[in-house]
Amino acid sequence: MEEQKTITRDAAIRLTMMPRDTNAHGTVFGGIILSYIDVAGGVESIRHTKHNRFVTVAMKEVIFHEPVYIGDLVSFYARTIKVGKTSITIHVDVEAERFGTPGVVVKVTEAEVIFVAINEAGEKVQIGK
Repeated sequence: MEEQKTITRDAAIRLTMMPRDTNAHGTVFGGIILSYIDVAGGVESIRHTKHNRFVTVAMKEVIFHEPVYIGDLVSFYARTIKVGKTSITIHVDVEAERFGTPGVVVKVTEAEVIFVAINEAGEKVQIGK
């Protein structure tokens, strides 16, 4: 009998969307999702490199596939795509478990974010320095 491997992903962040995050139509503002994508990418940058200071320099591509609603449990999964001397590129997938329908998960957004390593003075430095 062949052993099956289960791939588990560790969400960089996970949270429930609240009424304060929404517009008049009951969907979450895109800017709220973008801010959490930025946080998730920063978490992955630190996890992957052990360097503790990064700033966002670009969001190369953001695609909104589905809306996010009040009460959805939203998970932000980040993975490193590329590490350079001073920069790191992170891909973030955003999934929502729909409120009221446990187990129903929808990919809602994805983005590619570039961060640059900085020192305490805010100057660009080599990653790990």
